[in-house]
Parts: sequence; structure tokens; C-alpha cells
Amino acid sequence: MAKTNPLQFIQQTRAEVSKVVWPTRREVLLTTAMVFALAALAAIFFTLVDLLIRTGMTGILQYFG
Repeated sequence: MAKTNPLQFIQQTRAEVSKVVWPTRREVLLTTAMVFALAALAAIFFTLVDLLIRTGMTGILQYFG
């Protein structure tokens, strides 16, 4: 691997950073809202699954206990 001097490194880094396409404000807000919505849906789903399993186990333990 070829060594570059610090000046060339900085120039190459700036060239690469200039190629980055930054998201717009709307895209950031939309994806953030989607993440929060999906996290809420996942929380609701796992809460319902936990409630179902707890109810089932309580019923089984009361029946056999």
C-alpha cells in the first residue's frame, strides 16, 4: 500500500466527502417518524404476545396446580 503525505491525504479526504449525498430535512424527518412508528408497533406486538403467553401459562398452572 502506497504511503501518501498528509497534504495529499487531506485533499483525498475532502474529495471523498464532497461526493457524499446528504439526506434532505424531509427525508430525515420521514425516516425518523417511520422508525418511531415501527418501534411502537413492535412494542405493542410483543406486549400482546407476552400477555397471551402469561395468560396461557397462568391458566395451565391453575388447572394442574
